Amino acid sequence: MLAQAAKSTGLKLLVIDLFADLDTQCYAEDFQQIASLAEQDLAPAVDYFIQSYVVKHVIYGSGFECFPESLRYLYSRLIVLGNHPEVFARQLDKPAFFSTLDDLSIPYPEAAFSAPACTDDWLIKPMQGQGGIGIKHYHANDKAKVPVYWQRFQAGVPHSVLFLADGQQAQVVGFNSQWPIRLSETQEFVFSGVVNCTDLPEEHKAQVADWLKQTVPAFGLRGLNSLDFIHADGCSYVLEINPRPSASMQLYDEDLLVRHIQACEGTVGATSAAQSLALRRLKSPPQIGYQVVYAEQDLIIPSPFEWPPWCMDLPKPGDMCRAGQPICSIIAHQKNSQSVAEQLRAKQQLIISKLKGFDRHGIYSQR
Repeated sequence: MLAQAAKSTGLKLLVIDLFADLDTQCYAEDFQQIASLAEQDLAPAVDYFIQSYVVKHVIYGSGFECFPESLRYLYSRLIVLGNHPEVFARQLDKPAFFSTLDDLSIPYPEAAFSAPACTDDWLIKPMQGQGGIGIKHYHANDKAKVPVYWQRFQAGVPHSVLFLADGQQAQVVGFNSQWPIRLSETQEFVFSGVVNCTDLPEEHKAQVADWLKQTVPAFGLRGLNSLDFIHADGCSYVLEINPRPSASMQLYDEDLLVRHIQACEGTVGATSAAQSLALRRLKSPPQIGYQVVYAEQDLIIPSPFEWPPWCMDLPKPGDMCRAGQPICSIIAHQKNSQSVAEQLRAKQQLIISKLKGFDRHGIYSQR
């Protein structure tokens, strides 16, 4: 996503990535594939680019939630166009995060930092998590391998708001509806997809925008960020802030990466009157949905395999995708959210059906 956005702005980009997908390689001038975002794996790739190219700036995406120390390393070597490592870390410090929400009188589902006596209606969540990975309903015999906290389950419709920030001010880019997928007993709320529309009433959007006006200066947020919240029975509740460009970024204008850079440098541009008028004249603006396709069983990506043009994050031939791991991402454009959802389902089924023609070793088999 970030590589595509950078390429569309005319930037020459160098990519460090865990997967080095086919389309990522196409967008990049050069790339380094690494085993993890841990500093010992990241540092050699950073050194390579600094020594081989005149590079001073870096933009980071997802994955650093589990490696905040690696962000500090990046900050020590390059100019980071994104939230400062300490700002990023404050979103992972859940006691401090929820305490700040309390100070601002912003509602959120009840949170606990020791195991609740009653297991009914509680979730267990990793402190350093992303994309809903590791979130599940809490059971008394659960034993966590990583630092966790507990949060009361709140039924409702999950949403997010994508916004720009300059450390003091917030500018809403758009409100989104999103949905999770249950991959296993231990992965019950994994991010599945997002669409750039919502049926939230305007007064509730205004309330969330007001929360952003408070949280941006409270945390010192910069650049593109997203806030996840859940809406139920006329009330909204904050879940978390993702202090980095999120997947919903690709549902909006191509200049968002430029605006991200400008916001990190302290400028959040206002929407002009002409732009606002043009937006009002769009009676039925196109709606865009993005979804991750997960493997239903272990499989090896065959060679050759013809990916449809609406697929992204394309694995290389011979790559192993374990059951429950992402295969690729898909995108759909339609006039309304129902049509978007139907098209995403159809496209997902097409990919799965095509891959089912191959066995787990990537060999085609007619049945």
